[in-house]
Amino acid sequence: MSKQPFYFWEGETLVLNVLGKPSSKQDAIGKPKGHQLKISVTAAPVAGRATDHMVRFLAGEFGVATSDIEVVFGRMNVNKQLRIKSPKRLPAVFAQQALI
Repeated sequence: MSKQPFYFWEGETLVLNVLGKPSSKQDAIGKPKGHQLKISVTAAPVAGRATDHMVRFLAGEFGVATSDIEVVFGRMNVNKQLRIKSPKRLPAVFAQQALI
C-alpha cells in the first residue's frame, strides 16, 4: 500500500491537501498527517478568515502572490485543497516528503 502524498503537480500548479489548525500561537507549516499537510494559523475560524489568513501566509512561504493561490474546497473547513500557481520556492517539508 503506497502512502498518499499531501501534494501533487498538475503541470506548473502545485495541488496541496491541507489540514488547517486555526487560532494557533503562530503561523507555521507543520508535518504531513496522512495525505494532508498540517498548517497552523493565528486567525480565528470566523467567516473564512482563517483560510484567507492561511492563503496570505502561504503566499509568502511559496513566493507567490495571494492571487496565485486558489482554495479549491474547504474555505469554511479544516480540510482544504489549495492550488498554488508556479511556486517560486517550496518549504523544507516538501524535500522531506520527496525522500520518503
